[in-house]
Amino acid sequence: MKFPSFSKGGEVGFNMTPMIDVVFLLIIFFLVSNHLAKQEVQLTLPLPTAQSGLQDKPSQKPRLTVNVLADGTLLFAGRPVTAEELRIQLAERQSELGKDLEVRIRGDQIAPYKHVEPVMLACARAGIWNVKFAVFEKENTR
Repeated sequence: MKFPSFSKGGEVGFNMTPMIDVVFLLIIFFLVSNHLAKQEVQLTLPLPTAQSGLQDKPSQKPRLTVNVLADGTLLFAGRPVTAEELRIQLAERQSELGKDLEVRIRGDQIAPYKHVEPVMLACARAGIWNVKFAVFEKENTR
């Protein structure tokens, strides 16, 4: 049996075009997702004040932000969602990102607790126990 000889055509090279396409798509994806994450935190929302608490230290844990407006509208990833849609999306994100997932609730200072409670229940039903509230520190009057 005679094996074909490939030495006639010169060197065999790799086609880099698909890899370059994938790299560019990844860069665009991370730029867009970073922009959306910044928009979510920069939403102008009058946060409540707290007398006690600790300032959050920078962390490498994945964090999701849920905004609760004064009228009870829940915003997740910049879009309005219902409590059930929020639970489903939180469960999906936890399966993707792992057990160390943190949820930060940014609630309007005049939003009643009845609008915040569905967010906390959605987190509990999705199995997320690392829930934090975004607040302003109350200024000392001394």
